[in-house]
Amino acid sequence: MEANSRSYVKPTSVLPTEEFTETEMLVEWNKYAQRLGDKGLKIMESLLLINDPTLDGTVIKLELPNEGSKLDFESQINGLLGHLKGHLHNHDITIQVNVNETIETKRSFNDQDRYNRLMEINPNIELLRSTFGLDLHT
Repeated sequence: MEANSRSYVKPTSVLPTEEFTETEMLVEWNKYAQRLGDKGLKIMESLLLINDPTLDGTVIKLELPNEGSKLDFESQINGLLGHLKGHLHNHDITIQVNVNETIETKRSFNDQDRYNRLMEINPNIELLRSTFGLDLHT
């Protein structure tokens, strides 16, 4: 009976490790931040959006402005990791948090700023916009 009560742990070699791009990671990162904001967890949402993370293989690097922010972020990191691992289909993802007290908060304030940031990440956005005749309205 004791053998049946043990929970089954899936071997890590069976877990998916699909490749993903920085753009895909940023999309899922922002979706998770939006979901936290909708739930009323504004502090964690702002920590996720304070600075765009960078991708180095399967390591996501994030800079936060102080040690207190790092502690708050790390207390909630498991939910974010679960979301990213599930939606990006890669269970090798890790998050590395660095404290840089000299960083300036970078936020997009309007649709044009967001569009320009997306253009930096993926220049094909302009092709999509022009192909379908899309326009930004502020």
